[in-house]
Amino acid sequence: MSGERHDAGSAGGHEIDIDRHVRVYIIVFVSLMALTLITVAVSYLELPVAAAVAVALLIATVKGTLVACYFMHLISEKKLIFVVLAFTVLFFLFVLLLPTVTDLDRVGR
Repeated sequence: MSGERHDAGSAGGHEIDIDRHVRVYIIVFVSLMALTLITVAVSYLELPVAAAVAVALLIATVKGTLVACYFMHLISEKKLIFVVLAFTVLFFLFVLLLPTVTDLDRVGR
């Protein structure tokens, strides 16, 4: 009989835990929708192109961070994943800038 109470108590705790996770997902979803509306609103402002692109990229970065952290569960990952992610970003930037560096060699001639 005490075993039944233990099972019922753990099931109740599990339901509360699920409710908490669902609440977080809903908050993140609403945040993503709000940021999407902000992006659309910014597009109607008459900003200079550079400023408009900077604001749009900033909003996109926040949205991408929310998706990666909560929907891809990276918020609870170990530090190793962030080291690998940082290495990937640095490698991407290196590959992205490599043509520029090689082209600068020809410009000086």
